[in-house]
Amino acid sequence: MKPTIQNSIVLFKALSEITRLKIIWLLINIDSKICVSEIIEVLNQPQYNVSKHLRILRKAGLLEESKEGKWVYYYIKETDSEFILHLKKAISIISEKDMVVEIDRCKKKLLAREK
Repeated sequence: MKPTIQNSIVLFKALSEITRLKIIWLLINIDSKICVSEIIEVLNQPQYNVSKHLRILRKAGLLEESKEGKWVYYYIKETDSEFILHLKKAISIISEKDMVVEIDRCKKKLLAREK
């Protein structure tokens, strides 16, 4: 199914902000779910800011959440929308050069979670 112009605008607006783009990039490239506290530390952003960005990404249909105990984890929404699949592919190939610090922090957070 093809998205409407309005749906496309919502998606592009959601991705037009650097913090939201970084969140989506990380979730696509680390292939793992991540909770708000981890995103806060990885992106060095305040909680209210991260929560606001996650809410926007969820409303755009890019993220889903699951509650596990006291933690809420966010992950990339599975979809069969060709449009969103192309968006994800485009985001996934953005260079890692601009995300080196965030990637390192994220890997450390995920390792700490496993222990």
